[in-house]
Amino acid sequence: MSPYVHASPEQPFPSPEALSASVQHALPDFGSVAWLAQTGSTNADLVAQAKAAFRLETSETPHSDLAPAPWLRGAHLQTTGKGRAGRPWQNQAGNCLMFSCAFEAQIPVAQLPGIGPALGVATCLALRGLLKASLPGESFSPLTLKWPNDLQWGQAKLAGLLIETAPAKTRTGHPMVVIGMGLNLSGAQTLSAQLERPIADLCQIYADTHATASLEPALIVSCLARAWQHALHDYALNGYAVFCSAFNDVDALAGQIVQVIDQGAVLHEGLAQGTDRQGRLCIQTETGMMPVLVGDVSIRPLK
Repeated sequence: MSPYVHASPEQPFPSPEALSASVQHALPDFGSVAWLAQTGSTNADLVAQAKAAFRLETSETPHSDLAPAPWLRGAHLQTTGKGRAGRPWQNQAGNCLMFSCAFEAQIPVAQLPGIGPALGVATCLALRGLLKASLPGESFSPLTLKWPNDLQWGQAKLAGLLIETAPAKTRTGHPMVVIGMGLNLSGAQTLSAQLERPIADLCQIYADTHATASLEPALIVSCLARAWQHALHDYALNGYAVFCSAFNDVDALAGQIVQVIDQGAVLHEGLAQGTDRQGRLCIQTETGMMPVLVGDVSIRPLK
């Protein structure tokens, strides 16, 4: 079976049915796996599924046929997908791998803010591992994490995560965690021109290394879903502190002067110095060290 990441007459992109079957086979412990031709938003779908399951679980009539989490949902095309801070995220079928997972993470609400960079670290390391396995001897240090959870290839955005919560199906009181990802497979050059900012894709990365083959979409999806599952387990046990060292290894902003921008206004400016034990970005400003929380904030390196 020859791996690939983009559609061509010789190597068509897998059908929704084929992707669903392959991912389900790779993730037998996931209670629900579905890949659709089109949906509005896979994150919104799973949040709605979690809310429906919660209503059934807490109703007077018990329902034993509820699919146990984790759940995975992907789509060739998302018509109302969104990125960080609610920004619209659109894709063309086959150019972007878009999927979401929902987990019954045993994480109290008060400890949730650090999961963004923690999951970003896990995603970056997992994708680095996939690339290294398919191209032994190549260096993938250009693949880094821009706090809190955007993946970059050099200075170009390759992928982004959107993390949301929903009521838990069980009565633990801890919310479900829904993780959505958009990973560029091809078409970055066109997208860069449209958005007027650098965009990367996996096809470019493989072309730059003169590779003749790349990665199966089902392999990428299943590997990242498993990495998220393990990361949430580690986070529930030990918090963000166990991710601090790994964050330093993949930090795209290390040693750079950055601006923290919210709704067009510059809130802070200073030297990025990794994260603290709560997952906050640390910026050395003129007035001292400033920890930045996960939220509606953009980090922009100054040129």
